[in-house]
This record gives sequence, C-alpha cells and structure tokens, in this order.
Amino acid sequence: MALGWAIVSPGHYPEVTFAPSIRAAEDAELVAICSRDMGRAEAFAERHGASAAYDSLEELVKDPRVDVVFIASPNHLHASYTKVAAQAGKHVLVEKPMALTAKDAADMVRVCRAKGVKLGLGFESVHHPAMKEARRLVKDGVVGTASLVQAQYGGGVRGVVSPPARSGGLNDWWSTPEMVGGASAMMALGVHAVNALRFILDQEVVEVTAMTDGHVPENPLEGLATLLLRFQGGPIGMVVCGRRMPDLKAGVVIYGSDGRIVLEDTTGPHIQGTLEVVSESVNTTEEYEHDPLGTVRGEVEAFCRSVRQDTEPSSSGVDGLRVVEVTTAMIESATMGRTVRVEPIAV
Repeated sequence: MALGWAIVSPGHYPEVTFAPSIRAAEDAELVAICSRDMGRAEAFAERHGASAAYDSLEELVKDPRVDVVFIASPNHLHASYTKVAAQAGKHVLVEKPMALTAKDAADMVRVCRAKGVKLGLGFESVHHPAMKEARRLVKDGVVGTASLVQAQYGGGVRGVVSPPARSGGLNDWWSTPEMVGGASAMMALGVHAVNALRFILDQEVVEVTAMTDGHVPENPLEGLATLLLRFQGGPIGMVVCGRRMPDLKAGVVIYGSDGRIVLEDTTGPHIQGTLEVVSESVNTTEEYEHDPLGTVRGEVEAFCRSVRQDTEPSSSGVDGLRVVEVTTAMIESATMGRTVRVEPIAV
C-alpha cells in the first residue's frame, strides 16, 4: 500500500502545489487534512480526495492510515507540531524555515531520532535536475576550485512573491515578528537560496554578514536582505532575497578557478529554467521543459523512499538546523551591524 500522507494547515501552498503533488507522486496517498477550522479541513479534503478531516493534530495522529505528516503551519508552530507527530510515531516533512531558533530545530531532530521516525525539510529545489547536476559538476572539479558563489530569490513589485501585507487574513502571521521568527524575506525566500548554495557546494556556512531594510525598532521585519557568507571550504557567497524586485528572479552562479556554472529559474516548485556550464573541459547549456509540480513531486517521492529504505531524507532535519543557524546569524548581524560566526549545534 502507498504511504498515507496528512497535511496540517491547508493554506495556499498545500492547495495549489503540495496536495496535487502528493496525488501525482508514486507510493503516496493523501488521506487526511488538519485545520483549526473543521469546515475548512473538510472542504480541502473533499477538493483533493482525502478521506478524513480533523480540527486537532492530536486526533489526526491517532489515525492509523497516516504514515507521514506534512506541516505547513505558521513558522512558530513547526517545532511543537513536529514533536506531537513524532511522539505518535509519524514521519514528518516540515515546511521551511524549520523552526524559529536553532535550539528548537535541534530538539526536533533529537525527538524524531528518539522515536525512530524520519524528519525532512521542504527544500524542494534540491530535486531540480539542474541543482543535482551542478552539485555533481562541482564535486567532480569541472570548474576547478569554487571561489565565489551567488544566489538570488525574490520578486514582488509586479505581483510575483507578493508582500505578506497584501495577502491579509490567514497570512497575517507573516507580518508578526514573534510568529514568523524575526525575519520575513529571509524566512520565505532566503532560506531556499542559502540551502541551494549549501547543497551544490556540499559545505556549511561558518560566517555571516547581513544588511537588510528592516531589523530596527520601527521596522523589525525586512522586505529585502543581502548576505555575505563564508563557507567552511573557503568559498565566499552572496545571497539576495526579497519582495522589492520588479519580477521573480531565481538563480545561482558558481565561479571556480576553471569556469562557471549558471542556473536560471531553477529555484522553487517547478522544473524549468536553464543550466549553463563554461569551463576548460565542458561548454554546454541545458534547458528544462516546464513541469509545474516537478520538484515537489520529486520531494514527496524521495521522502517516501527514505521511509521505505530507512535512509536520511534528501533535505534532512540536520540540513534544516544548519539553515536555521545561518538565519539566526543573519538576524543578529543585521540587527547589530557586525559579522557573526555560525556556531553549529551537535546533534
């Protein structure tokens, strides 16, 4: 039988992307929905073919048909919801950012390990074939020694990646510092850019310097953020994220001693965009046909394989923890106006 999935907090992303991706994936079946509003849960379940609806997470995790819980709740609930699901023996895939603090993220890793369940993060971009190929090329030394890496993810002014203030209603938590986690553009977009560089380089960030248009008393949340990153192996990184650019821009550039790798429009739930490689040994451009659910369907199927084969998810709880550590360092750097060392928590 296919693994049974439940969605907690059926908002816009589960509606248009995640629920359809579960239905399209192999070895996955959407069986249950949980919302604080039972009517909303029932309506979502009916639209997407789930057989059960709940208004309590504690009741949902009692359902024996549920093997995996996908948590898409507001950021401040990720840690507590993950623990409830893990304590009930359910595997967990949680949306980014993993948690508001590194301590909470580390506790999530520990409780899932203690209960013998998988913990994965919603970094769907690592399932784009261009991301996988860029990682392979760097590992094989095709562009020599990586020296400068760049990632950008943002838009908003013309309606793509709209500011949370325009959404209203159920999305108001994006404008509440205590619920979102002390950062806005970084939590929504920048975490994907940081994780893309981590994934391609297979290195961790050890130092962060940040500048934003927020993180002051009169404007605690940012709409635009820039980060300078130092990676453990030596590369210097630059990340730009925000909602103040005219159009959606998502790209990664890896500069090495012998060439470059350029990824355009390869961040997010879609498979699309291009991969360009210019080096001493390889000169090629690959174009990817648009698939609106491609990376998320791949994420669901990869998580199912990790459960079946008892392996770590493609984006694990530890990956999520490391990005939380970078994010909290970014907030400290932007607030204090100084460079911050990233101190990894051992788990």
